[in-house]
Amino acid sequence: MILTGPPAAGKTTVAGLLAAGAGVPTVHLATDWFYRSIRTGFVLPFLPAAERQNTVVIEAIVRAVGAFARGGYDVVVDGIVGPWFLPPFLAVAAEDELTVSYVVLRPGLETTLTRARERAGAELRDVEAITGLHGAFARLGDLEHHAIDTGALDAAETVDEVRRAFASGEYRLVAP
Repeated sequence: MILTGPPAAGKTTVAGLLAAGAGVPTVHLATDWFYRSIRTGFVLPFLPAAERQNTVVIEAIVRAVGAFARGGYDVVVDGIVGPWFLPPFLAVAAEDELTVSYVVLRPGLETTLTRARERAGAELRDVEAITGLHGAFARLGDLEHHAIDTGALDAAETVDEVRRAFASGEYRLVAP
C-alpha cells in the first residue's frame, strides 16, 4: 500500500499504526528516511532542482519495497508519492505479480497548515512548500476516488477508514 498525501496529512502516524496492527508480517517504509540519508548534495525534494535526486530516491524505495514484498512482507509506503511517481511502483508490481493500493490522505489546506505548525523536529513547516504540495494532491484526475478527506478524523479513525478502503479493493492500482 502506498499511503500518501501532502505534508502533515498524518501519513507517518497512520502508516505506523497500520503496520503495527497488521495481522501479517508488515513493514512501515518511511520515504523520509531515504531523503534524510543523503548527507551531501541534498536538495529539498519539492524544488525543481531535485528532479534527478527524486528519481534516484524513488528507485531506491521501489527496490526496497520489492525486496520486502518478495520476502513475504506486506509493505506500507509512507511518503509523498504523487501520481507522477507511480510508474516505477507499477512496473515492479507487474514484474513480481504484486498488488498495489494507493491511498491519498487529503485534509483541507487549513487543517494541513495547522497540523504542520504543530509538528516537532525537522518536519517540513514551510507554508509555501506545503501549500504547493497540497495543491499537487488536489487534482488527482483518474485517481480522485483514491483520496480520503481526513480533516475531521483523528489517527484511529483514519486508520479504520484506510483499512476499510484497502479491504474494499477500490484503491488498487492495475499494473501495466
